Amino acid sequence: MDRENEGLKSLGKKTNYDYDYNPSLLEKFNNKHVENDYFIKFNCPEFTSLCPITGQPDFATIYISYIPDKYCVESKSLKLYLFSFRNHGDFHEDCVNIIMKDLIKLLNPRYIEVWGKFLPRGGLSIDPYCNYGMKNTKFEEMANKRLELHDMYLEKVDNR
Repeated sequence: MDRENEGLKSLGKKTNYDYDYNPSLLEKFNNKHVENDYFIKFNCPEFTSLCPITGQPDFATIYISYIPDKYCVESKSLKLYLFSFRNHGDFHEDCVNIIMKDLIKLLNPRYIEVWGKFLPRGGLSIDPYCNYGMKNTKFEEMANKRLELHDMYLEKVDNR
């Protein structure tokens, strides 16, 4: 393993799954392009969590987009972290906000947004969105504008 990634615990090793919510699974590495503003986007089409009331599974695609500052999230650790929600009971809105807050704590990104597109239960789908821009920077203004303009146009929903 190269010197830069020697602190990463999960990359390149046999995968062990944690079935309970576990933010300590998240790992970061140094952003080699700190002078650039650029987006990194992750799509997790197999996210599951549990309804905190009924215990029934909820299925979603989780979209995470962020502009890194000093750190980037290591993708395998993110996968394992998202999988750890499998037996976690929380409402959809809570899940996306928890994910965003855990990534902010880990990375302190310039900008981040998390959007959950949950499959319907009982004929209703819920698609919570949250975002954050680093305080006192142009990214704080960007977060306010993106939230203001979020979901202004109806989407074609043909898969749920």
